[in-house]
Amino acid sequence: MTIFKGIKYQFTSKCWEYSGKGAWIFVSLPEEISKEIREHFKSEEEGWGRLKVTAQIGKSEWKTAVWFDSKQKTYLLPLKAEVRKKENISINQEVSTTIYI
Repeated sequence: MTIFKGIKYQFTSKCWEYSGKGAWIFVSLPEEISKEIREHFKSEEEGWGRLKVTAQIGKSEWKTAVWFDSKQKTYLLPLKAEVRKKENISINQEVSTTIYI
């Protein structure tokens, strides 16, 4: 039995590290996908452009959120240390990602 998780978006993008306080690691969603998501789901965003999603990289799946970055015109997916460790992900590495909204 398949459990419906929402609308599925798949992409490959490089991991990058935010240079400010906290040194978070992110994957930026492609602009085309971000534009489509924003058109359909903007009304569901919470503060600061936060949109709840389920993310999947490799065998790791977790509930999280993406944030809309108005400067880059794209959503950003933060990658938890636990996921990076399990999936052996490093900065600047291309990562195949699936999100469900």
